[in-house]
Amino acid sequence: MYGQTEWQFLHLVRLAWDLRQLGLATLVELPPQAEPVLLLRGPHDSRRIMATEHSNRWVFTWGRGRRCQVAAYAEDAAERIAAVLR
Repeated sequence: MYGQTEWQFLHLVRLAWDLRQLGLATLVELPPQAEPVLLLRGPHDSRRIMATEHSNRWVFTWGRGRRCQVAAYAEDAAERIAAVLR
């Protein structure tokens, strides 16, 4: 069974692939002593996306508050995150 860090990585890689399909470049960073993060660069801004588990559900976060998160299994997760950079 996967540990927390492996689940974070799997969710971020899936998101990276979906963002790639939308024409965006991404980079998954795997620091040895910290949580994995997805680096997303847009034409005027960049974001650090994290996958976290809250109340037994996975979400992607890129800031503070509910406006900066989307359910990891949402069909439009990549589109919603990409919209932040446009």
